[in-house]
Amino acid sequence: MSKFRLSENARNTRNGLLFALPWIIGFLAFSVYPLAASLYYSFTEFNPVRPPVWVGLDNFKDIFSDPLVFKSLGNTLFMAFVSTPINLFVAVLLASIVSKKFKGRGLVRTFFFLPSIIPMVAATMVWIWMFDPTYGFINNFLAIFGINGPSWLMDPRYTKWALLLMGTWCTGTSMLVCMAALQEVPNSYYESAEIDGANAVRKFFSITLPSVAHVLVYQAILNFINAFQYFQQVYVIVNASHGGGGRGVASGGPANSILMYPLYIFHNAFTYMKMGKASAMAWLLFIVVALLTVVMTRVTKKATENAGGE
Repeated sequence: MSKFRLSENARNTRNGLLFALPWIIGFLAFSVYPLAASLYYSFTEFNPVRPPVWVGLDNFKDIFSDPLVFKSLGNTLFMAFVSTPINLFVAVLLASIVSKKFKGRGLVRTFFFLPSIIPMVAATMVWIWMFDPTYGFINNFLAIFGINGPSWLMDPRYTKWALLLMGTWCTGTSMLVCMAALQEVPNSYYESAEIDGANAVRKFFSITLPSVAHVLVYQAILNFINAFQYFQQVYVIVNASHGGGGRGVASGGPANSILMYPLYIFHNAFTYMKMGKASAMAWLLFIVVALLTVVMTRVTKKATENAGGE
C-alpha cells in the first residue's frame, strides 16, 4: 500500500488544485466558455428568440460595409489617443502638487481622489446638468467673462470635448499611482536642479516626467484599454438627451458624434437584435486593442528603460 502513497509534492499539488477548483470552474464557466461562444456566434446569425444559423464571414462583411462602424471606431480612437495623454498629464500634475508638504495636504488629496469613487451614472447626470447651455454651471461661469458658452452636448463640434472634460475630472486613481512613484524620486535631483537655476516648469518636464515614465506607460495602456470600453457615460447622455430614444432606433448623440464602438456593439446586440454581428464586432475590438497595446508597449519601451523602470 505504501508504494501507492502520494509524495508530499503531489499531495500539495492535489490540495492546491482542490482549493483552486471553485475559481477554476468559475473561470471556465464565466470567462472561457463565453469567450469561445462569442467566437462561434460571430460566424452565425443569432438573436435570443432564434437559434444560431451559420453564415460564415457574412457578419464581418457587414461590419466593413457599415459606415457607422467606422464612425464609432473613429470616435473611440479620438477618445483613446486624445484623452489618454490629457488625463495622464493632469494626473501627474495633481500628483506633483499633493506630493509636496503643506498644511491640509490630506484634505486636498481626498478632494482630488473623491470623484473617482462616485458612481459613473450619478456623476454623468451631474455633468449633463453642468453642460446645460442655459442653466448649466459651466456656461454660467463663462458668461462672467463675457463668453457665450456652446451647447456642449447638442453641438457635434463640442460633444467629444465635453467627454474629455468629464474624463479629466476622474483621474484620482492615476494620481495616486503617480504620487507613489514621485515619492521614490530622490530630493537630490530637485536640489541639484535648483542650484542650476531650474524653475518649477523645467523641473517638472526634466525630472518629474522622466522619473515616472515607467508608471505612465502602465497607466497609458490601462487608460487606452478603458477608452475602448467607453460606454456608461455616452449611454446615459444619449438616453437622457433623447428620453430613452426610439424603440429599435440606435442613437449616438448629435450626428452620431459620441457613438462609441462599445455603444454601437450594444445597439446591434440589444436594439437591432443582431447578436452575431455584435459578437464579430467585439472580436475585432479585441484584436485592435491587442495590436495597439503591443505597439504602445514597444514604442514606450525605450522611455521606460531610460527612466530605470525595469
